[in-house]
Amino acid sequence: MTIEPASVQYADFEQLGVGNGISEGRPPNDREYQTMGLKYHTVIFVPHARARFRKWRVTNRQIHVATTVALFLLAASLFTTWSFFTNSIDRHELELVAAENEDLREINRSFESSIGALQKQLAEFEDQTRQLAIVAGLDSFSPASDAGIGGLSSPGMLELDPDAAIENLGDRAANLSDALRAVGWNLDERERVISSTPSIAPVKGILTSGYGYRRDPITGGSAAHWAIDIAAAPGQSVQATADGVVVRAERVGGLGNAVYVAHGYGITTRYGHLAKITVKAGDRVSQRDPIGIVGSTGRSTGYHLHYEVRVDGKPENPRAYILDGTRAGS
Repeated sequence: MTIEPASVQYADFEQLGVGNGISEGRPPNDREYQTMGLKYHTVIFVPHARARFRKWRVTNRQIHVATTVALFLLAASLFTTWSFFTNSIDRHELELVAAENEDLREINRSFESSIGALQKQLAEFEDQTRQLAIVAGLDSFSPASDAGIGGLSSPGMLELDPDAAIENLGDRAANLSDALRAVGWNLDERERVISSTPSIAPVKGILTSGYGYRRDPITGGSAAHWAIDIAAAPGQSVQATADGVVVRAERVGGLGNAVYVAHGYGITTRYGHLAKITVKAGDRVSQRDPIGIVGSTGRSTGYHLHYEVRVDGKPENPRAYILDGTRAGS
């Protein structure tokens, strides 16, 4: 026996005559007139050749509703699928953004730490600059604006306004640079003053005549002596007691052969009774440079050096300017 597969046939009810009162030879009733206005369709399901078939009647309205529902379900399915993949992408992007934010926070923490270290070093440099300023003679000096000294006002200041922290560092660095420049200039000036100030003995020997009034060695009377006399062996070298420029190197009356040295800042020194002059006017000399030889020229009773110190043209006691531990007279 041959078994035929079940089949579904879609047929118009007018062709099959199913449920149609007109096809049965009677006039349609009111319900059949209303049904005919809907133009329904009949779906027949045939299981196999001998089985009784089944049929369903479907109106156009039902078909439209079913189609609309199917389209809605399809649209909902597509939207759900799109949302799933879109949300997956969004989550990945959020993870990337979170990682980037963490990296930025780490960079910010490192940056804040570096700024804090720089501020600490800058504060130390400012303290050292103050000490140098005192040495340089700038007792009242302070790096312009102590603003910011001591670092950030609070740990979170940099996070709130990093530009302000950097600007603060820049201002303090500029002030410190100006301060160091001023300190350097003052130190150089002080060095020039120190090197231009007599501070050593011009020759090693014995102090035979002090500063002030004394008995004149030739006349025996009282006379002013605004210098000191240092007895030394003939031929011994006489040295400049500070940096300066030779302004006179020649025979000068009772001083005999003499050398005058201008040291700047109103300070001059004079060296008399030299046996020989070894410099000339205009020569620049440094401290301890030889300028002549011990002698007994001019108004003198023996080999010695006449040594004067003048400040702004006024004589001062030369012994106050011998600071190297060598005593004239030792």
